[in-house]
Amino acid sequence: MHMADALVSPAVAGTMYAVSAAAAAYSVKEIKLEDLDKKVPVMGVMGAFVFSAQMINFTIPGTGSSGHLCGGMLLSAVLGPCGGFLTMAAILTIQCLLFADGGLLALGCNVWNMAFYGCFIGGFFIWRLMTGRKMTKGRIAAASVIGCIAGLQLGAFSVVTETTLSGITELPFSVFAGMMQPIHLAIGLVEGLITAAVLAFIYEARPEILCGYVPGVDSAGRHVSSGNPGRHVSSESAGVHGSIIDKTGRMSKKGTVGALAVMAAVAGGVLSLFASGLPDGLEWSMEKAAGTAELTADGGVYRMAEKLQSVTALLPDYSFKASDSAAGTSVSGIAGSIFVLAVCFIVCVLIKKVKKEKNGRRI
Repeated sequence: MHMADALVSPAVAGTMYAVSAAAAAYSVKEIKLEDLDKKVPVMGVMGAFVFSAQMINFTIPGTGSSGHLCGGMLLSAVLGPCGGFLTMAAILTIQCLLFADGGLLALGCNVWNMAFYGCFIGGFFIWRLMTGRKMTKGRIAAASVIGCIAGLQLGAFSVVTETTLSGITELPFSVFAGMMQPIHLAIGLVEGLITAAVLAFIYEARPEILCGYVPGVDSAGRHVSSGNPGRHVSSESAGVHGSIIDKTGRMSKKGTVGALAVMAAVAGGVLSLFASGLPDGLEWSMEKAAGTAELTADGGVYRMAEKLQSVTALLPDYSFKASDSAAGTSVSGIAGSIFVLAVCFIVCVLIKKVKKEKNGRRI
């Protein structure tokens, strides 16, 4: 769903940069209240995992289209909506600058469409609503599917709205929406199933990594302190009917994070080579509505954005410049994952530094 610059006017692009920046500022403010030392490794690895997973386009049977994981819902279920949003913004920025995936002028639109809805609608409202009282694999699966579908439907509708407000007459609102919404419903369903599988793995491996997980909660959603994770609690000592067992992970936290890092490397370095070559949901919808997925726009702002992006894009379209070697895809997957990891670390370090300076001035 990465929008190209030709799909948005400078006015719409500027507005979406502003609202996305506001969401980022709010996220930074909220995340400063959390323990960033514990969040950094998980944030970096999850960001790398989502970046790599986005490179694997899957075919939507019977449509001639493909889709890929968006990732906002997945990130928010682990990092919380604010941490998830900042990580998604980092991923989309790296994709734009280093790989020319999505236009530079349209970056604000892409952050809003692909990060805001998945993180704050799917990750904040739906995830918390459906898993808040007692987290189970069934609730995780339901929240994942509903959250991903809702996030992609809202994101797809925003794309249609942004192109309409930009005056892109080649993409009439009703026709374009009639293509975008159904195809992204199918993509959202597949993403929801993938997200559910990843979150179920984390739940079994190390459940406390998941946002909102509280150990020692009975089937009625009441909190019970066992004093020792994994110890059986009787009805007499717990003060409730029946008994519970606090869920303990099957792996250490380092082991779980390490497993996710390996998955990211495999996805970006190997599985990306087998990605579907069919047009994604946005390209497919454009072809159906306008007869082409390659619209053009003329103007100084567009030329400047294109020129700047051509300088920063070291691996355009996830490949070596002037080469069709498959190695370019693998290198892009691994390099992009490392960049995301590094950016997440740097962002957290800067936030910690600002937080420390403010606390120092208050003393």
